[in-house]
Amino acid sequence: MIDDIKKDAETRMKKSLDALHHNFNKIRTGRAHSSILDSVTVDYYGGQVPINQVASINVEDARTLTVVPWEQQMVPKVEKAIMTAELGLNPASAGNVIRVPMPMLTEETRKGYIKQARQEAENARVAVRNVRRDANNDIKALLKDKDITEDEARQGEDAIQKLTDRIVAEIDKALESKEHDLMQV
Repeated sequence: MIDDIKKDAETRMKKSLDALHHNFNKIRTGRAHSSILDSVTVDYYGGQVPINQVASINVEDARTLTVVPWEQQMVPKVEKAIMTAELGLNPASAGNVIRVPMPMLTEETRKGYIKQARQEAENARVAVRNVRRDANNDIKALLKDKDITEDEARQGEDAIQKLTDRIVAEIDKALESKEHDLMQV
């Protein structure tokens, strides 16, 4: 029973870590990478679809993305979607190729992005601690129902705490890496 609680807690904690990495990918570092446009949706025949379903996105160089819509008439719609996505990007089309230059990050915007990254990391830590609390409550409920002994409960809580410490350390490592990326000029 305790093993099931530990497995469930580990699964939920890893989901929090995955969500953190996904949120970190949305924070620009000044270098071009295609995941910056993941949140952009394009009006495609009356429906909103992700940009990667109507165009190919490639990294031309360290500071430029190229977006090539699969249909010629989609060029203006894709360009407009990138401009209105509130990413601070100004695409320029040349024929059926849309180039998206990455603007240089100022010191002020870098600090703002670092603050945002720290907030995302703190949210992930809180989510992990909530999972720990839920798992410990499940163990205490088993102890109260006399399904496990006090020693088993203590060992289970220790295992949950070690798991929590390991996941929080991974969150801190990811934050440190993101801060390093953001501070590179």
